[in-house]
Amino acid sequence: MRTFLIVAILSTTITAQADIVPGEPPVGNNVTTFVVLPDTQNYSQHHPEIYEAQTRWIVEQKEKRNIAAVLHLGDITNTNAIKEWEVARKSMSLLDGQIPYFMAVGNHDYGPGGRSTTRETPFNEYFPISKMAKTKTFGGSYDKEPERSDNTYHLLEAAGRKWLIISLEFGPRNDIVRWANEVVTKYPDRSVILITHAFVFSDGTRYDWKKKGKDQTWNPHSYGVAKLEGGVNDGEELWEKLVSKYPNFVMTINGHVLNDGLGYLVTEGAAGQPVHQMLVNYQMLKNGGNGWLRLLEIQEDGKSVKVHDYSPTLKSTNTSVDNQFSFQLAPPSP
Repeated sequence: MRTFLIVAILSTTITAQADIVPGEPPVGNNVTTFVVLPDTQNYSQHHPEIYEAQTRWIVEQKEKRNIAAVLHLGDITNTNAIKEWEVARKSMSLLDGQIPYFMAVGNHDYGPGGRSTTRETPFNEYFPISKMAKTKTFGGSYDKEPERSDNTYHLLEAAGRKWLIISLEFGPRNDIVRWANEVVTKYPDRSVILITHAFVFSDGTRYDWKKKGKDQTWNPHSYGVAKLEGGVNDGEELWEKLVSKYPNFVMTINGHVLNDGLGYLVTEGAAGQPVHQMLVNYQMLKNGGNGWLRLLEIQEDGKSVKVHDYSPTLKSTNTSVDNQFSFQLAPPSP
């Protein structure tokens, strides 16, 4: 597969004050918006008011921006503590019955202290599969763990397309990847988006343990879960074993990575289509992220996407070239 565009994000961009302007980003005519909600771990632990402000603003913008879904990228909590899960449930519950939301599970959501030494998590108690199954968009969960919410898929129609959203655990196990392949094969007419916690690194390349090892910090292979039965898969492995194989894959989105917390590349998929791969993470900023969200605004043509980063707590938009840009999706599958 040929990578035809790589954008490495400059570390100073996200904090450049000249690029932070008051007010919300403009809204186009007849648009559809996916809201990306990255790493809320510091909000759950220290700033619940910011977490709640984010989801409240999303609900308030539902009609104005025609919000189709909210995509949470994992690290819902910081230390996997019950009080943090309670904050997360309270904030996310504002979306219940209003806007569909899909959540990945991050490394800080697993194991004692959020150290990802095991795959034990209260996520399944606070966001149970029984609740997900009652929503109109729920497609199914990992076939060998049907009672768990860690790995799920969701179906919806928006912006003139049928969508398949797959949410995979941090460093997905080998059999999870097998299951995900079966899901995508089942829906060849749907445009596919993968959300998982670790895929693209902040240098604008995919995580690649075999090639780069510890030179790319925080690779799933460097965590305790990698020693458990079933193994883990990083970005390059997910690309080779899953994403690159299907002509209807259009996007992957992940959080997790620090540094500047931004990365983006586009690689040709199985049919030569552009697959947009995006890292979005603001947790290293003041107040654990200052409430920044990413809006993916699909235009009336169903292909053009405008990206805006907005903070409902700062009531400001980041207009830098790395926080406000456009790209083209491949046409919908027939």
